[in-house]
Amino acid sequence: MNKGLKQAHARYQQIVVVLIVLMVILSFRLFMVTILQHEQWTSKASDQNTKTISTSAPRGNIYDRNGEALAINKQVFTVNFNVSALSTEEINSSALELINTLIKNGDKYTDNFPIKINSSGKFYYTYKQQIKKWLSKQGFDTNLTAAEAFSRLCSRYNLDDSQEARFASMAMLEEKYNLNIPINEDKMVYTYDQSLELFFGKFSSYEDEFNGKMTAEECFAALRKKYDIDPELSDKEARKIFIIRNEVATNGFTRYLPIKVASDISTKTIAHIEESGIPGVEVASESERVYPNKNTACHILGYLGAISESETAYYVDERGYSSSDLVGKDGIEAALEEKLHGTPGTTQIRVNSAGEYVETISTSEPKKGSDVYLTIDLRLQKAAEKSLAKAAAGKSGAAVAIDAETGDVLAMASYPTYNPNIFANGISDRAWDSVQQENPRDPFSPAPLYNNATKAAIQPGSTFKPITAVAALEAGLDPNRSIYDDGMIEYGDREWGCSAWNDYGGRHGSQNLEWGIGNSCNTYFYNIATGKDWDSGASLGYTMTVEDLMDTAKKFGLGVKTGIEIDEVVAETPTSQMKIDNTKVGIRDYLYNNRNTFFPKSVVNDYDKLVENLSTIADWTEDNPEYGDLIELLKAHTDVKESQIETVASRVKFDYYIQAQWGVGDQFNFSIGQGYNAYTPLAMANYVATLGNDGVRNQASLVYGVEGEGLNVKDKAVDLKLKDGTVDEVIKGMRRVCTSGTLSGFFGNFPVAVAGKTGTAENQTLIQPKSEVNYVKNHLGQFNSAAGTDISWSKVKKTMEEMMEKDSERYPSEEDTVDDALIEASGYKITQSMINSYKQTHDYVAWTIAMAPADNPKIAVAVMIIDGGYSSNAAPVAKDILEAYLGLDEADNKVKVNKTDMDGKNRVQ
Repeated sequence: MNKGLKQAHARYQQIVVVLIVLMVILSFRLFMVTILQHEQWTSKASDQNTKTISTSAPRGNIYDRNGEALAINKQVFTVNFNVSALSTEEINSSALELINTLIKNGDKYTDNFPIKINSSGKFYYTYKQQIKKWLSKQGFDTNLTAAEAFSRLCSRYNLDDSQEARFASMAMLEEKYNLNIPINEDKMVYTYDQSLELFFGKFSSYEDEFNGKMTAEECFAALRKKYDIDPELSDKEARKIFIIRNEVATNGFTRYLPIKVASDISTKTIAHIEESGIPGVEVASESERVYPNKNTACHILGYLGAISESETAYYVDERGYSSSDLVGKDGIEAALEEKLHGTPGTTQIRVNSAGEYVETISTSEPKKGSDVYLTIDLRLQKAAEKSLAKAAAGKSGAAVAIDAETGDVLAMASYPTYNPNIFANGISDRAWDSVQQENPRDPFSPAPLYNNATKAAIQPGSTFKPITAVAALEAGLDPNRSIYDDGMIEYGDREWGCSAWNDYGGRHGSQNLEWGIGNSCNTYFYNIATGKDWDSGASLGYTMTVEDLMDTAKKFGLGVKTGIEIDEVVAETPTSQMKIDNTKVGIRDYLYNNRNTFFPKSVVNDYDKLVENLSTIADWTEDNPEYGDLIELLKAHTDVKESQIETVASRVKFDYYIQAQWGVGDQFNFSIGQGYNAYTPLAMANYVATLGNDGVRNQASLVYGVEGEGLNVKDKAVDLKLKDGTVDEVIKGMRRVCTSGTLSGFFGNFPVAVAGKTGTAENQTLIQPKSEVNYVKNHLGQFNSAAGTDISWSKVKKTMEEMMEKDSERYPSEEDTVDDALIEASGYKITQSMINSYKQTHDYVAWTIAMAPADNPKIAVAVMIIDGGYSSNAAPVAKDILEAYLGLDEADNKVKVNKTDMDGKNRVQ
């Protein structure tokens, strides 16, 4: 017994010791926290109870060179909703009253709630509808995954869809083919699906889980329960509450932040809110971007848009933007975003444990972004756009005017245009559709958002001839030497004719440089580009290669970046490898279009095997095997039908392999601006400015200066160091164009001497219909008549469905399948050429370049109109621009070279 008491007492003593030790430790820790670390923990506690709210700063204004407003801000009233200190019932009632008030007064409001109810009362996710709409627009099955859709797009445009090439292919699809693709190329999911997942995440909690397995109706019902929506309210009324609830949920734990529900609200709404005092609803003021000239200069200015998911890391995480800020998406708004975007103001507030507002601690005012002054002249810009719209007549085109002495862009017009104001508060689906390309299947169809001035690289035609003239003069051409034009030059198996010969069998006779340019005589340029008088066979005293010609083009800025601040496309000057690559493409296209003739059906039906055959034959281009060797190669390494081997060998050898290397024909073509030459109107205008500036090339620029930073500092001008007299001789020829050539009707009696050149570039590509399926269906009778067949549409449709099911990668949509389905259904009696026979071709691209005054150029102009036909259709635009610049379009009709007010210097210091 005593022994047990002793053991119990010992345990008691141990417990007491442990308790004493714990008390000492706790006392020491309490001393540390309350005395030694008092300030540190007080600071942390303060941090947990204080929050910082950012206030967006107005963007900097954008002005023309004379201080005329191009993009400004206007103060508008907004209506905000703050849930702090409101009960669930109060939030619901206030939200419903606010939305009903906005609807009653005709005010637009933010509606990002992705569940809608159609006229039949059916619920649906808007994100899912947007995916289906996009897939349908592409002609794809509406159930395709993002990876499948991307793969089919790459297949359609002959791009690599592998993981390594994914980003490059996506960029090509968006930039070259002007496609808006709602796919995250990193994760290979639709951006709409990502948005839906974020939506579910906003409302999920331990008690409530929202996920993609829920139908829209189930999700809606769960939300009604979660937020205790009055059961007496209809679903349509409940949805109005969820419009507000959705925005509140976006704020997450920052419940103290008010949400913006509507912008630029009416005075009726303001009065109602002030009078009724709707709990949680407040009227505030903010700035909104306005483009006072609407469509004018839209491609220069660009537009604003919400920060996308892919941009969040840069703008929000790195640059400290608010996720609700609008940022520049194109043009100057994008290029100078960091200068135009101001410094946000901050307000420090104290919140309670529920994250609700208690009091304001401090505030700092937002600082407006820097104003930007552009080089363009608003009056000249309007004149250029007005004239271009008239000349383009519903097609596409561009016009650029550059200060010949500085490289400053005075006007840059692209047609068709759009109104950037539609992006100011987020763009509706209908408005977005209105600015998309007219016919996505035709890359030359009008596209309002596309800047033709900086991105449409087109063959320049005869407007390239001054470059050829410079190259020849630098090589040793005597500008006064007469070269006889007999109408055409026979070379190879064709006649290389002048326009006079091609049109009516005429000839220009003896031509020197002035008259060769003045008459735009093709044969004269064939001669000087090769250093040979083809009529007499005599040398012109110098040699010139394709490389010499292309090097001269590069010196004048063709095929290289102009230095412009906004996005531009640069098509490289032609190279020998470029020709080889294009020859390979031609071989593959030729063999593919005749696959049913050249290959057995087993190969035609095995797409991978067919592609392997086409690539094998195309890859022999560099080797250029002898005809006999080629026949043996075809027998040993391809599946070409034995009966077709000689046909394939002959065609591939003599029409492709032999033509793959640079030759005289290429020099002929390049000398007159045909072949692989392709340049933007901006690049062409800059080359003309360089010529007018005595061979000194400036960086092209749209930015005159930035507030607080002074004038824009450009790259140093490049002196091409041309021979004395080279520029004068070329301008003399261009002056002849304006006095007795194709521009004489426009500038023959012009009060200021003008030097210019016109050009027509061949663009004989087929105009693809908006729907190939409808095209085939509408012309099926003609196809049957031409081939002697009797194929019904039902048979074509059945064949089409079978082909798509069998090989969905090769045939992703009906649009991509219908031609092959018709050919197969006809037993290959109907050919691709028969199918294409009812499609029209694009007309010539019309070009005009000009500079004035000719004896001391101040302005250089380039005009391009797609499907413009005759070059004279572009000339009126050049004339109107020069008239506006010189002041000839004004009532007094006096010549006065526009110096343009440069007071901007004082504003940007």
